[in-house]
Amino acid sequence: MNTAKSIHTFPSPWSFFKDLISSSSSTTITATASFLQSITAISTHLATNRLLPEISQLHHHILNLTPSSISQSSLIILIRTTAKFDLLDSALSQFRSLRSQFQSNPPKVQLYNNLIEAALRSDQPEAVEFLYEDMIVSGVTPDTYTFNLMIGSLCESGQLEDARKMFDGMTMKSVMPNKFSFGILVRGYCRAGMCLEGLEVLNRMKTVYGCKPNRVVYNTLVSEFCRQGKFEEAEKLVDRMREDGLSPNVVTFNSRISVLCKAGNVSEAFKIFMDMKGKSSEGLPRPNGITYDVMLDGFCMGGMPVEADNLVGFMKKTGNFTKLQSHNIWLSGMVRCGKMFEAQVLLNEMVRSGLKPSIYSYNILIDGLCKESMLSDARSMVNLMTSGGIVPDTVTYSTLIHGYCSKGKVIEANHILHEMVSYDCVPNIFTCNILLQSLWKEGRSFEAERLLQKMNEKGYGFDMVTCNTVIHGLCRNGELDKAIEIIKEMWILGSKALGLVDNSIGAYNSKRCVPDLITYSILIDALCKAGRFDEAKQKFLEMMSKNIHPDLVIYDTFISGFVKHGKLASAFKVHRDMADKGCSSSTRTYNVLIRGLGKRGKINEIHDLMTEMRENKVYPDALSHSILVESLCETGKFSEAASIVEKMIQDGKRPSLSAFQSLIKALCKVSDLKAAYEIFEISLTCYGHKEILYSLIFNEMCSCGKTREAKSLLMIALERKITIQRFNYKKLIKDICKEEENVLEADKLINTMMNKGYVFDPAVFIPVIDNLKQKGYTQEAHKLTDNMIQMGSTYKEVNIEGANEMAAKLSFLNRKVAVRSHSTENASPPSDWSSILQRDDGSGIAMRLLKKVKKGWGQGSTPRFKTEINDFNDF
Repeated sequence: MNTAKSIHTFPSPWSFFKDLISSSSSTTITATASFLQSITAISTHLATNRLLPEISQLHHHILNLTPSSISQSSLIILIRTTAKFDLLDSALSQFRSLRSQFQSNPPKVQLYNNLIEAALRSDQPEAVEFLYEDMIVSGVTPDTYTFNLMIGSLCESGQLEDARKMFDGMTMKSVMPNKFSFGILVRGYCRAGMCLEGLEVLNRMKTVYGCKPNRVVYNTLVSEFCRQGKFEEAEKLVDRMREDGLSPNVVTFNSRISVLCKAGNVSEAFKIFMDMKGKSSEGLPRPNGITYDVMLDGFCMGGMPVEADNLVGFMKKTGNFTKLQSHNIWLSGMVRCGKMFEAQVLLNEMVRSGLKPSIYSYNILIDGLCKESMLSDARSMVNLMTSGGIVPDTVTYSTLIHGYCSKGKVIEANHILHEMVSYDCVPNIFTCNILLQSLWKEGRSFEAERLLQKMNEKGYGFDMVTCNTVIHGLCRNGELDKAIEIIKEMWILGSKALGLVDNSIGAYNSKRCVPDLITYSILIDALCKAGRFDEAKQKFLEMMSKNIHPDLVIYDTFISGFVKHGKLASAFKVHRDMADKGCSSSTRTYNVLIRGLGKRGKINEIHDLMTEMRENKVYPDALSHSILVESLCETGKFSEAASIVEKMIQDGKRPSLSAFQSLIKALCKVSDLKAAYEIFEISLTCYGHKEILYSLIFNEMCSCGKTREAKSLLMIALERKITIQRFNYKKLIKDICKEEENVLEADKLINTMMNKGYVFDPAVFIPVIDNLKQKGYTQEAHKLTDNMIQMGSTYKEVNIEGANEMAAKLSFLNRKVAVRSHSTENASPPSDWSSILQRDDGSGIAMRLLKKVKKGWGQGSTPRFKTEINDFNDF
């Protein structure tokens, strides 16, 4: 019989079985062995290619074989094979046939173990339970391997108490645990952070069972003690290893270093590393390549670039900096520290040295460039990848799309999506969620709904990120009722509930996505912002009833909402409830409450609350004191506010910008301009030369009639190229013009502003032109009028407040025409608008300017680009 030929032709199995059965002699041992070998080969072929209908046919024919011993043996082979290839449903169906047809001859424990192992791989705990119960009912005694499988499964699912009971019950079944049994249970305890329980198992391993621990058990415990910061206990375990004749190997030390680095204790890890380097005489293992990589990663993750750089230098000298993994760790470290130029240099060095960067290397750099907003450089890096023969993957394009979306450049992100698809790189759910989030953020709900529909059509199963993104988008757009309805339906339909956004969504690819803490946080935040507190409370109670426990964010959301809507008593009630529920308030929580008290002028209560903060070991920060400063200023307690600002600066805390603003305003209000100017100078040392500070003190000086001081401030601002949008320069120039000897000074100031490239309201020119003409400065008036026309053509942000201001803006034309039309300086300008419009030399100018005023001083000529329709590609 040609078995190989039969395998190749098996998709039509009838002739094979006819030949196989007719040519087999069941009474001959050699023939039986050959037959079972054929069954093994054909089963493997079918299972490998997952030919389920043919497997079902084979199952049927095996049941009809005679004698029964061959049928049973063949069926056991088929069960083992299908279980091995994770075709669990088929394997269980075949197993039930075996149990039904051969009840008097139950299968051996090894078959049960094969099936239990397959069920665990397939994450089907109900199948494990069925198999174990059937095993007990059949009188088949579990062996050590069975118990190890069951204990491992219980540990993986976090059922450590049940795992321990099963472990302790092994001896009752006359089964002795082996070293793997102990290792599995110790690892389960350590993964759950229960290292003391794991240590107790280690102790019993020696004292009760007389089983000698191996390095794996010790290394597992040492790692967990290090992770929890219990370094003395870890050192004692290392000593116990030596007492048991087990020298700590490089794996032991690498494990300790790795865990310490991940826990942020890089300095302690470095001590161990240095011991390994320098104490070989004491029996310590020498560092290997993994040791260096783990230590380098620790420095990079811990934000220690100098130490990482020194280590890389040493690794190069000792020949330990040759692997791609080492370069990728260092590349990631540079990116983490924002050293994008150095990272690109390293990548080029890798290419020159013949160490070809992987796609992971490029993705590290592209991610860093995107986070640094160097999007064009990131795009260039993609071109460099392709020129080097590396095809960008889904991570590459998703990173780029995320970079552009984070900057609000949705159209550019969409172009990248099209490029991604054109290169046959299929977007994943992460890619789509990025675009979806950005579209909702931009308020482009129609396009977001189209993308949802496209995702569904292309088979992308919506996950919790998708659901929460949609709910957040609806809340952002004010569609709270629809968001509430979706959350309600999610408990029943899962992600299919997104069909409420669009009827075409949710027809298939539904996942069991139920609302989580983030879902409720989004909704409660939106309800509180909208002042719908009763509904927010209902959702809070609903969340609790679903066994979703609130966190600090949700409590803070309620407190912020109540404070914002003036419900201070309710905010403090939530604050008390937090304490009752064992949820500690943060500095942010207290700051929201302090601001609420400040708005009510309750200074004493603020002091009491800050005392409570300290008692609860939540210390007031710069914002806490800044809010207090603002409140003191509003209640007229300027001296106390100034003292707090001074104390904050002495303590190295920077007061907020609003605190400085409040104090400067308050001091100016009581005409203590000297003190206000001193605070202004202090604020400059904290925040630099910001327009908001200069404009504040400038405007206050103007309102107090301190014209000369205000002008000096404006000149300083002009020299520093500070924007003057918030400056009340109109009042300053009017005040200067009122002083007869300062008309030319006002003219000079305007010209200075223009020469430095500032664009400002053309109405500023009018009082200066009037005064120049009245004082006989005709040439200066002419020049300033021309400048005014020029300024009018470029001014973008004029604010026309009624017909009076429009008339004032147009009246200068009356004067301009008069100046140019009359040869004598003393000629009186026409007093009537209509006379200007009827003159050939004035009407053109008047009409053009009138059109500009109507359009908003040049805004009418600004092109308006049609919004690009974001036609998302068919994936």
